Amino acid sequence: MGTFTHFNEQGRAKMVDISEKGETVRTACAMSRVIVSKEVYEKIVRSEVKKGDVLAVAQVAGIMAAKRTADLIPMCHPISLTGVDISFTWQAKETNYELQIEAFVKTKGSTGVEMEALTAASICALTIYDMCKAIDKGIVIGSTYLVEKTGGKSGNFKRQEG
Repeated sequence: MGTFTHFNEQGRAKMVDISEKGETVRTACAMSRVIVSKEVYEKIVRSEVKKGDVLAVAQVAGIMAAKRTADLIPMCHPISLTGVDISFTWQAKETNYELQIEAFVKTKGSTGVEMEALTAASICALTIYDMCKAIDKGIVIGSTYLVEKTGGKSGNFKRQEG
């Protein structure tokens, strides 16, 4: 089992020891999408959703999720984050509207923040669904993926479009 970093000598799961890794600035950006009907879109942008300001609540939920990732994902290390930013962009489609959620996370530490960015984007999408499900249960949460990451031993990564 020596080639698998998350298994001990008995073949059981363990959290990797990162105490020997150097501290560097690390960033990650993740994207998720939520596809909604015209009615949901209009209620969100007009602030007519009964549960409140959908994007503001989703933004706070995403930030909280990034900070709590180690509580949700068993092998993630608790990380002291130095920054979390969530942004939203609407795109009108033929029969619906797509909300793009971008989560950017930063730290100075011994391990990366990819999982924190992915968790933030995912929880934003789930929060939007939760706040709008009374209007339309047909909301679709689309692809969630890492856009870019910097820092650390594995170096930088940037998703190629296409």
